[in-house]
Amino acid sequence: MKFSIKYCFCAVYLFSNIIFSQTPLEVQFRYAEKLFNEEKYFDAVTEFKRLLFFDEDSIYIFKANLQIGLSYKMGGKYSEALQYFTLAEISSETHGELYSTKIEIIKTNILAGRTSWALRLIGQLEKNNQYDDKKDELNYWKGWAYIFNDEWEKAAESFGRISPDHELKKLADDVVKQKYSVTFAKISSFIIPGAGQIYTGNYISGFVSLGWNILWGYLTINSFVKERYFDGIMTGNFLWLRFYSGNIQNAEKFAVKKNLEISNTALEYLQNEYKGGKP
Repeated sequence: MKFSIKYCFCAVYLFSNIIFSQTPLEVQFRYAEKLFNEEKYFDAVTEFKRLLFFDEDSIYIFKANLQIGLSYKMGGKYSEALQYFTLAEISSETHGELYSTKIEIIKTNILAGRTSWALRLIGQLEKNNQYDDKKDELNYWKGWAYIFNDEWEKAAESFGRISPDHELKKLADDVVKQKYSVTFAKISSFIIPGAGQIYTGNYISGFVSLGWNILWGYLTINSFVKERYFDGIMTGNFLWLRFYSGNIQNAEKFAVKKNLEISNTALEYLQNEYKGGKP
């Protein structure tokens, strides 16, 4: 019995030392970090900001700003995330802290659709000799930037610089192969009405377009042959020309729509199935 009481007393004593040896700021940081890990991102933002308010010596200034940026990023608040990542970048003290923050800024710009800015930041890091050992990682995020900008050929090139057999290179190459040429769809419909729609797999629309153009073309030409010029002009301008130009526009629309579906299927795979790093 005495042994049990003594054992409990020691346990309580050790536990108390652990708790009370932490500073109030450390306790606050751990609490905010716990909220972040529990995916309570906006609660975490509040607690990290509270930490910054009481952190008069700026002990946690880098970590808190970085975590606030990550919390906003996870919540889809990209402008706010960039603001706090920039504050973290300014307060970084080591080479590793600076680089990791720059990467988070790049990834957030990718998610926000600011592809040109993300690529510009990557280009700046590539020119810096300090980051020669980071070329593969920089090419990786460059590839993601191109993916989000629907530039799959450039994405394949970037991933290919990492490895010719890179999983994302193969995916990007596959998307490029599946995509339709918008230019070819328009030109083919310009030459043969309906050809662009047939090229993109819209057979009914293509044959209907071809049929209407043949019909109104025949009626227009027939009117001129029989010297019914007014009928020919009216039919040609208001019917044949309408169907002919509409056929070209439809060919472009169908090609763009098909390409969007192909890109969205690849993006859905990346979101749900791909196990590698994502922005």
